[in-house]
Amino acid sequence: MKTAATDSRVAGGAEPPGPLYCDASTLVKLYVPEADSGDLNRRVEGRRDLIVSDLSMTEIASSLGRRRRERSLTAAVAVRLHRTLLEHVERGLYRRVELVPATHREAERLLLAVQAVALRAADALHLALAIAGDAASVMTFDRRLAEAAKSVGIATFP
Repeated sequence: MKTAATDSRVAGGAEPPGPLYCDASTLVKLYVPEADSGDLNRRVEGRRDLIVSDLSMTEIASSLGRRRRERSLTAAVAVRLHRTLLEHVERGLYRRVELVPATHREAERLLLAVQAVALRAADALHLALAIAGDAASVMTFDRRLAEAAKSVGIATFP
C-alpha cells in the first residue's frame, strides 16, 4: 500500500509478524511525510494483515487538526488525508477492530495488571484492541505502548 524477538521487539530489518496492529503514531507516518515514513511505507506495502481501530483514526484527526492549527498543513490537505485514510479502511486495506464494552473491560484489566509501565488509558485501549484483533505485533512509535505490549508478550515494531 503506498500512502504518504526475545525481548518482544522485532529485530533490525525483520518483518513484524502479523496480524499487525497499527496505532495512530504509525498511521500518521503513513499519510503525513515524517521521519521514517518512507521506510515504514515500504515495510507495510502489500501487507493484508494490518489492523486499525476507530480510536487510531480519531487520534489521527486530532493530529491533522493540530498540524492545521500550526500551519504545517492546510485545512484542505488535512481533510483530504483524513478522507483517504477512511477510504482505505472502507476498501479493506486495513481490518478494523471495534471499540466495544469488552474492549474497555480488557483495557481496565490491563491498567490494573501491567505494573512495569505507567500505562495511560488510551494506550491501554490500543493494547486491548490489539489483543481483540489477535495481533501478533503492534507497530507504534509510542514508547509506553511498546513497553506495555512487550510486557504482555506482543512483539513490537519499530
